[in-house]
Amino acid sequence: MSARTLLVDVHTHLYLPRYASLLRSRASVPMIRSRADGDRLIILDNEPSGGRPVGSQYWDRDQKLAFMDKHGIDISIVSTANPWLDFLSVSEATSMANSLNQDLEEYCSSGPSFSPTLQRLYGMGLLPLVPSISVPTILDEVDHVAQLPHLRGVIMGTRGIGKGLDDDALEPVWSKISDKGLVIFLHPHYGVSSSDVWGEKDNGHVLPLALGFPFETTVATTRMILAGVFDRHPSLKILLAHSGGALPILSSRLASCITHDPVVASRLQHDARWYLGKLYYDAVAYGAEELGFVSSTIGRAGKYGTPTTEAVAGSSHMTFGTDHPFFPPILDAVKQDSKWMSVVENLKAIDGVRDWSEAEKSAVRGQNALKLFGLN
Repeated sequence: MSARTLLVDVHTHLYLPRYASLLRSRASVPMIRSRADGDRLIILDNEPSGGRPVGSQYWDRDQKLAFMDKHGIDISIVSTANPWLDFLSVSEATSMANSLNQDLEEYCSSGPSFSPTLQRLYGMGLLPLVPSISVPTILDEVDHVAQLPHLRGVIMGTRGIGKGLDDDALEPVWSKISDKGLVIFLHPHYGVSSSDVWGEKDNGHVLPLALGFPFETTVATTRMILAGVFDRHPSLKILLAHSGGALPILSSRLASCITHDPVVASRLQHDARWYLGKLYYDAVAYGAEELGFVSSTIGRAGKYGTPTTEAVAGSSHMTFGTDHPFFPPILDAVKQDSKWMSVVENLKAIDGVRDWSEAEKSAVRGQNALKLFGLN
């Protein structure tokens, strides 16, 4: 298979056995609870149906590879699924991050090869981002991740070390990650929890997952923009989950609000819309119209920079993802072979973007990810 037709999954999760054991040992959220009808993963308070069924598909590499084979996925860049480590003490989180990163390197490096120069599995490690941790301890783990040849980035939530990602204390972390050339996969976990937002009706997990998670990403990224993180660290590579949430559709409103607010109007080097062209996005949006809009929003970013700003092709900052092993097929006895909607619909969405050439669509499926993660 040529590089032009590669399919690379950048949004695919696992719970390594060490992490699953930790969750099994806990009596409060997050935890894995054993029940008569099977184990349940509970990662948020008040989860509907007592959590989600969890089994070996969450940690077994052969099942990950079988999923990839079934859907024609050549390479996966796997990452631990939320809630990561911020529920642990400093010492526990530090030890667990180090061990899990070593485990993930083994998971990837001992897996099959795709070609003489590429593995089928690469990973994004974890940092011990917990309140009260010393920044040098975080930097040590960045160095550790960078030394592991099959880890090409880190997955990160939105709380940082307790005050969010616009916390000044994280400045050395951004600098170190940027210097090492690692990708940050920014992924939500807490969503929007206010009962004023969700109301009293039982709507299952739809509102928190469909709206709360993307909005969490939107707010966290906007706070980084407002804090000038991307001005001070122009080489920082951040991949946003779920196509950037609501940030693309709200970017012009954001720019207008900044212009008319004396607190922040002179703080940034560029119009807020310019920063969207510095970010990367997975294509987990499930619709061609949505992907086309995100792409066009990224593509216009250059005109809001300086006269020497290089134009960015919107499609070049978008990558394919599946969110495996979450949202499996809803099967009946006749359809045990069903393919996952998260694969089928997201590939269909890529194919359906009218403004993308076939070469651009092919790049979104694979080549963009290889370039972003330094695998090409």
